[in-house]
Amino acid sequence: SGGTGTAEEKIKTFQKFSIPVAESPLQVVDLVSAVLDERD
Repeated sequence: SGGTGTAEEKIKTFQKFSIPVAESPLQVVDLVSAVLDERD
């Protein structure tokens, strides 16, 4: 989304800044849970 950059470029940027990226939709729940646990 946003019209610039490929998905691969966006994923690399997220990873560069230590932002977790799900490799499949099933991983989204685990990633969100982990982030919420860190906030406690």
